[in-house]
Amino acid sequence: MIDLNKLAENYANGSFEIEEVYRLVIQPKSTLRECKTEKYGFLFIIRGEARMRVNGTVYDLRPGSVFHAAPNMLMDAQVMSATEYEYFALFYKWDESVYEKSGRECDAHFKLEPAANPRLLSLLTMLLQNSHPRDWIGKLRVKELFFRILHQVLIGCSHRESDNSPSKRVIEEAVVYIHGHYMHPFTLDDLAEQYGMTTKRFSYFFHKYMGFRPIDYVIHYRMEKAQELLRTGNYPVSDVAVSVGYPNALYFSRVFKKKFGVAPSAYANQKEHS
Repeated sequence: MIDLNKLAENYANGSFEIEEVYRLVIQPKSTLRECKTEKYGFLFIIRGEARMRVNGTVYDLRPGSVFHAAPNMLMDAQVMSATEYEYFALFYKWDESVYEKSGRECDAHFKLEPAANPRLLSLLTMLLQNSHPRDWIGKLRVKELFFRILHQVLIGCSHRESDNSPSKRVIEEAVVYIHGHYMHPFTLDDLAEQYGMTTKRFSYFFHKYMGFRPIDYVIHYRMEKAQELLRTGNYPVSDVAVSVGYPNALYFSRVFKKKFGVAPSAYANQKEHS
C-alpha cells in the first residue's frame, strides 16, 4: 500500500513541472495495446470503467479512481464499460538534479481511491483551462491548482483509510483552523476543501460534533472576539470590524446587534461607563 505521508512529502519537497493536461474520452470496448510509459503521470477517472495492467499488476479503474505511473513501465488497457470512458490525464517531470531518488513513492505505479468529491472535477477543469501559461504567474497558478487537487485526493484517501466518516478529531482540527484564521475571509466551500469533503458532508459532520453549522460557528467566534476587543480596549468600531474579518463596518454592526441585542458602539459605551 502506498504511504500517503511519504507521497505528500515527495511533492512538497520536490521540484517538478506540469507538462501537459488532457481531458480524454475513449469509446466503449476500446483496447490500448501494450506500450511503455514515457513520463510521470496521473489519471483521474470521470466516467466509465477500464482495466489497466502495469508491469503485470492489474488495476480496475472506475469513476473516482486516481491512478499514477512512472516512466519506463509496460502498460496496456481495456475499456470494460458499455459507455464511454472519460478521464483527465496529467503529465509532469521532475528536476532530477535536485530530486533524490531514494525512497520515492512516486517512482511506483499505484491506485488511490479518495471519497467522491465533486470539487475535484471543478479543480481539474480549472487546471486544464490554465495548463498553457504564458508567464510565471500562470505557471504558479498551474502548480497551485495541482497542489489543491493532490491535497483533495490525499485527504480523501486518508479519511477512507481511517473511517468512512470523519472522526471528531478532524472537526476539531477544523475548529482550530477557524480560531487561527477567523480574521480572514473564507467560505463554507473553502473550509470543506481544506478537509477534502463536499460542503454538504462537511457541514453535516461539523454540526454533528459542534452543534453549529460551520459558518454560524465562524460568526459566533468572530462576535465573541469582537466583544473582547470592545470590552478591553478603546477601539473604533471600524477597526474592530476589520480585526474580526468584516471590512464592511455597517454589516459587522448588524451582525453584532443580532447576536448581542445592542450595536457595537452602544456596547462599547456601556462598558466605558461601567
